[in-house]
Amino acid sequence: MKKLVFKKAVFLTSALKTEELPAVALPEIAVVGRSNVGKSSLINHLLRSKTVAKVSSRPGKTQRINCFVIDDALLLVDLPGYGYAKTSKSLQEEWGVWIDKYLKERGLKLILFLIDARRDLTEEDKQFIIWAEHHCIPLLLILTKGDKLTQKEQHAMRKRLEDEKILSGFPPLLYSIKEGKCREALIHELNKALWD
Repeated sequence: MKKLVFKKAVFLTSALKTEELPAVALPEIAVVGRSNVGKSSLINHLLRSKTVAKVSSRPGKTQRINCFVIDDALLLVDLPGYGYAKTSKSLQEEWGVWIDKYLKERGLKLILFLIDARRDLTEEDKQFIIWAEHHCIPLLLILTKGDKLTQKEQHAMRKRLEDEKILSGFPPLLYSIKEGKCREALIHELNKALWD
């Protein structure tokens, strides 16, 4: 099997509903997390690009399901962030329905579940982890913005996560878009999940 190196990305489509998504004979990975957790930044870092995924300091920038073909071997899907208060309630509910449908129906190989390393798990985060476990969808927990923590804060954060019973079985990967070794570690994990 072809190993991913995240050298080439082709934007495939931006969809609002699952039925608008293309049928592609490639393994599929979804990037999930709260609004402004750094999903688009992580995708750009993996691809050594600043423009593949649209990044904004304003939460809620990604409002559609964006699909990218990586190295002609993987479909990478960037989902809208959840928990953004300024999005209308009706739109949040609509997104919830579409995303739930997408996650259940697409036969995902893996979910990259992003959490801001500086924040505690929210109830929504916990519900999502329980949901993924219930539906037997493999999950890789990624703690973003790791560069914003001191060594002492990283230690405290790891201790907090160890106390979260819900996370047993999900060893987290601390990630910083300022460090190449994080990129290499994540690519290694993705190849392991897809081909091993």
